[in-house]
Amino acid sequence: MTNLKNRYYKIGAALAFALMISSCSNTKFLQEGEMLYVGAKINIKNDTLSKKEKSSLKDALQDQLRPKPNSSFLGLRPKLYIYNITKEPKKQKGLGYWLKYKVGETPVLLGDVDREFNKEIIVNYSENKGFFNAKATSDTISKNKKASVLYTLTPGARYLISNVKFPADSTVINAEIQSITDKSFLKAGNPFDLDVIKAERERIDEHLKNRGFYYFSPDNIIVQADSTVQKEPKVELIVKLKDNTPAISKEQFTIDKTIVFADYNIDDLKLGKYGIPYKTDSVKVFNDLYIIDPKNKFKPKIFDRALYFNRGDLYNRKDHNLSLNRLISLGVFKFVKNEFVVSDSTTHTFDAYYLLTPRPFQSLRLETLVKTNSANYTGGEVNLNWTNRNFFKGAEQLTGAIYGAFDVQIGGPKDANNIIRFGANAQLSIPRIVAPFRFNSSSAYVPRTNFNIGYEYLSRTELYTLHNFNTSFGYVWKENERKEHDLKVFDMTLVAPQNVTEKYQTQIDGDNSDPLNIIKPNPSLQRVIDKQLIFGPTYSYTYTNTMLPKKNTYYYKGSVDLAGTITGIVSGADRKAGEGKLLFGIPFSQYAKMEHDLRYYRKINEKSSIATRAIVGIGYPYGNSVYMPYVKQFYVGGSNSIRAFRARTLGPGSYDPREQEATFFFDQSGDLKLEFNAEYRANIYKFLNVAAFVDAGNVWLVNEDPEKPGGKFSKDFAKELAVGAGIGLRLDFSILILRLDLATPLRIPYYEEGDRWTFDKMDFGNREYRRDNLILNIAIGYPF
Repeated sequence: MTNLKNRYYKIGAALAFALMISSCSNTKFLQEGEMLYVGAKINIKNDTLSKKEKSSLKDALQDQLRPKPNSSFLGLRPKLYIYNITKEPKKQKGLGYWLKYKVGETPVLLGDVDREFNKEIIVNYSENKGFFNAKATSDTISKNKKASVLYTLTPGARYLISNVKFPADSTVINAEIQSITDKSFLKAGNPFDLDVIKAERERIDEHLKNRGFYYFSPDNIIVQADSTVQKEPKVELIVKLKDNTPAISKEQFTIDKTIVFADYNIDDLKLGKYGIPYKTDSVKVFNDLYIIDPKNKFKPKIFDRALYFNRGDLYNRKDHNLSLNRLISLGVFKFVKNEFVVSDSTTHTFDAYYLLTPRPFQSLRLETLVKTNSANYTGGEVNLNWTNRNFFKGAEQLTGAIYGAFDVQIGGPKDANNIIRFGANAQLSIPRIVAPFRFNSSSAYVPRTNFNIGYEYLSRTELYTLHNFNTSFGYVWKENERKEHDLKVFDMTLVAPQNVTEKYQTQIDGDNSDPLNIIKPNPSLQRVIDKQLIFGPTYSYTYTNTMLPKKNTYYYKGSVDLAGTITGIVSGADRKAGEGKLLFGIPFSQYAKMEHDLRYYRKINEKSSIATRAIVGIGYPYGNSVYMPYVKQFYVGGSNSIRAFRARTLGPGSYDPREQEATFFFDQSGDLKLEFNAEYRANIYKFLNVAAFVDAGNVWLVNEDPEKPGGKFSKDFAKELAVGAGIGLRLDFSILILRLDLATPLRIPYYEEGDRWTFDKMDFGNREYRRDNLILNIAIGYPF
């Protein structure tokens, strides 16, 4: 072990030395008189700014400077070195060209830096932030053929807003502006800031657009700054319309006719102004909508539900965008185009045209997959998917799929068995809420009613076969892009076993006929092959703002699953007291299950971030159930969970799964789950990303199971948390992310309590240790 450490140390030292030499040698490629530009620094001379304000201004100015120096890593410039040592290629292709111009970087020289231009940039930016008397100088610092530029900014006093005026007049548009002056971003006492002024113009424009001023633009607003009326460094702002604002921009418009071209094709139709077809044959009038659909591809009702404008309505930008988003979210149109054309300039009305190009209604897709997981299973899957996006001419989406898959275990337990799956499923998704009550949605996303039905055949060779039937009915709707609800009013699963082998039954009952090979009974395995009927409502709520360009973002998903509640109460089921009940001759499950998944993402800079996740889940069996159904229990481990342990090999609690016969090692589950993950992610080159991560967690049982000692949740749960850590490589090819995570256990909960941490046991020089404790996870996409 010592020799191995010494070897790694020597390799690391040699690599560090080589990189240092490469960094220094970049300058030897420079021509006489050339100097490598290594960056700029900004010094701010001002006694009135706080340290935080200086730092913020300095960072903002640093971003403005051009050019940027060659990229560096730990003070080294490996990309520049690759460029320098690669010979000039003869052709603009091949490995040499790729290395020099794609991997490498052209040297940035001091001669490329326009210092006068940068000084103007610094002064202009400072003035835009209220430093009207800003001045800048520059100095060049050079040593050993390397040069940097020091810019010194003397910003002077920062001008504050003394007061803000919105001059009044008798026009309608001015009255609208006056009605929102109390919400102005421009406040007396705040610093002058051009970005805030631009935001104020956008705010006024947004309000006017929602009040019928369709042709208005933020450029129609001028904000005049007057510093002459103040002796102090203060400025008065006057917000008003420009004198040359077009008359049409100051008029409120209302909707006249709404015309929908439901089968618009720019290639087939003779088009007029704005791309609107001349021919309007086969016009149907439905609730003030004029619909041109010669082939009757759609029911008029779908447009009535999607479009929010009515005849006589004042134009509203919110309803405008809402209508477009709802048309797009129907999923049946390839392109959605909208035009407003003035129909009467005297009454200030215009017609709204919707030009819709349908997608192909039917599609057939064949998918083949090759997969592997941390449980040493490798296999393949084939899926055949059919979709009809307009099944009843109302944008109803009918999908059907048939699939087959197999998994073969390579390595791991010698007596493990292969898995064969095949099945079929179908879903009908209707773009509205189908219910006996009225459901109004003002969301940009169309609510949907979903009907699902499916069947799956699963065979674990030499063990058992399961037939899984499922069906559900429910609703999915989004309040906005951040909040989504998924309610299944009815969700039923029927699991029926078949072909339970003698080998599996022996594991359940035990066998002591052979003194040299005594098999302990394991009744918990019976629950895997019990005939199960699970039904009840489920609900999940998702909130996320990860799509926003913010430094800190969150994701949360909470779900509730209530099975057999009413049936169990009405029937008086109490299996613990021997009062178990059957429905259609099958014992039904009764439990309450809840799970919370919270994620936090922090962006450190443009190329690195931290991602964290916490999962808390609990399932409580009662009434007609003593245990949670196996298919509804929680498990941990695997490529998207605790990556230092293979899937389903942990828990419950401190129970040692190695005590089981090897075939069933990968079937550990529990009623309660805790999991915590933290991951540092960094981009090192275009599509190449690296990560370092730590995972912790476990599952426990709610009720005691004599066959799994240590499995019940207790006050000592923290001592039973498994911990793993590792490093990862992520190849981001835009269309997919290939992830390779290498992890090792740091704490193993089924070891003796004082011996669970593994730091003193690590021996990566030992092949057997590496085989059992280095877990490679290969997956698609991020784990969370």
